[in-house]
Amino acid sequence: MQKINEAKLAKRKKQNQFIAFWIFRLLSYSIIAVLFIILSFIIIKGISAVNWDFISKMPEDGMTKGGILPAIIGTLCLVAGSIIFAFPVGVLAAIYMNEYMKDSIIKKLIKQMTDNLAGIPSIVFGLFGMALFVNKLGIGDSILAGSLTLGLLVLPIVIRTTEESLKAVDTTFRHASLGLGASKWQTTRRVVLPIAFPNIITGLILSIGRVSGETAPILFTVAAYFLPKLPTSIFDQTMALPYHLYVVSTSGTNIEESRPIAYGTALVLILLVLIANLLANGLRKYFGKKVKMN
Repeated sequence: MQKINEAKLAKRKKQNQFIAFWIFRLLSYSIIAVLFIILSFIIIKGISAVNWDFISKMPEDGMTKGGILPAIIGTLCLVAGSIIFAFPVGVLAAIYMNEYMKDSIIKKLIKQMTDNLAGIPSIVFGLFGMALFVNKLGIGDSILAGSLTLGLLVLPIVIRTTEESLKAVDTTFRHASLGLGASKWQTTRRVVLPIAFPNIITGLILSIGRVSGETAPILFTVAAYFLPKLPTSIFDQTMALPYHLYVVSTSGTNIEESRPIAYGTALVLILLVLIANLLANGLRKYFGKKVKMN
């Protein structure tokens, strides 16, 4: 009797496991299907507008004709500027909190504030950037102001991903390094950071995706409605793909004529984010192999 009950129990566990696996599998396939549908929709609608002239020429007739070169260059400048600011600052802040700062109320408060900062709407960052960088510091509407604002926006992401990456490093590596006479900074720089760096790149990937698609922060700090020229310095205004897409979709002189341009702009933006993510993933694999070889 006991064996029969055990057999029934084992059979029931297998059935539950089978059902759970299929639910997880269906959810995974659903996510892939949604992504595929979105990408297919954008590609089908936008591929007809994308050509060399569309990518390499200046916009014309209130952005209803011509190309989107200034918006592409402006987006790349903003992504690069924000990452140059946010990535080093976020990584160093996370290293200090995880490796040097002792557990205390202040540390818990900083972590809580970082999490809260990550949840603030992007338009609030835009208003703050306009008040501080554009008006208070007198930078004006410029690539520098927009990059700093976007950098603040993704700073919590970099800090949290870096901190989790550092926590994942086995403490035995730290103890072994310190036992061999290395200082705390030497241990962090030569042992902990190289091991954690492949995972730290994840924060870089997430930051690039977040920055590339933001419209509200650049609306207040850098984005120009129609500026058919390339920026020459970090103090210039510039067009950007997200804002360009918004304007073409909602405020064009002829929405029906400008709609293919909007879909084409969305497709170019997706491709730029994809290329940037592939490069970042390649960087992560490179450092991952380097760690394994060492």
